[in-house]
Amino acid sequence: MRMSIGKRIFLYVMSVILAIWLIGPILWIVDASFQLDNELFSIPPHWIPHNPTLDNYKYIITRVPPPAYDYDPGQIKMGHKASGEALAAIPALKNSFIVSVATMFLNVAISVLAAYAFSRLKFTGRNTSFSFIMLSRLIPAIAVAIPFFAIIQRLRLLDTHLALILVYLAFTLPFTIWFMTKYFDFMPPDLEDAAMVDGCTRFQALTKAVIPVVAPGIAATGAFAFMNAYSEFLFAVLLTKTMASKTVPVVLSAAAINHDVSYALASTAVVLAIIPPIVFALVFRNYITSGLSMAFGK
Repeated sequence: MRMSIGKRIFLYVMSVILAIWLIGPILWIVDASFQLDNELFSIPPHWIPHNPTLDNYKYIITRVPPPAYDYDPGQIKMGHKASGEALAAIPALKNSFIVSVATMFLNVAISVLAAYAFSRLKFTGRNTSFSFIMLSRLIPAIAVAIPFFAIIQRLRLLDTHLALILVYLAFTLPFTIWFMTKYFDFMPPDLEDAAMVDGCTRFQALTKAVIPVVAPGIAATGAFAFMNAYSEFLFAVLLTKTMASKTVPVVLSAAAINHDVSYALASTAVVLAIIPPIVFALVFRNYITSGLSMAFGK
């Protein structure tokens, strides 16, 4: 049955509206990052910059004020103050990258070994342990925020990368272990059985025969761990105090509630913050898609 012209037009119009609703704010942020505040708040607004500039990016990356940010007699060309929160985007990105990548690699290493054991080995307490891990994922983060803070403080790890990595591991491992267990369950054991017949140990069979086959699932697991650690806010703000460990969400939230912040600089900081996850998704999109399809498509 063919769709009528009226329905097609309606669907196209609704698709365009939805695309604008979803992509519009991102495009506006990108557009604002190439303007100064005096142009950004001009009336009528300039949807396309009349004088596009890279001064915002230069300022945040080099911390050296471009000429456009100098005081002019009687006015400030930039329009608002260059807040320390926006200018801290690069150190925050470095912290987020360190924490997210470490969480990702540790998560993959632990979840693959644990999931393989739950999927292939029979041992006492297997079902109980697996159920406990799954139930721990249901605990709201805010419910254990104070205990986690007390533990990290007692360990003298406050305001460190290690504190965030350990907490993020605790919250991401239940899902990644479940996901990889489901992934291994769909795989017939013939592959590792053949490897062990040829003389491999169980661990060698896993590393040489199984892991290359489950690479898409590992990529999906790593992507989840990376994105969860990169975007987490509650523990990042609770366990960090200085720029030695503050991550991007903490810095951007501080800039968002600063009424004197330069909106152009804040927009530039947001653009810089969303570049790493976009690049990550583009590079690993095929592995992530195939991994999720295999785990949930059967």
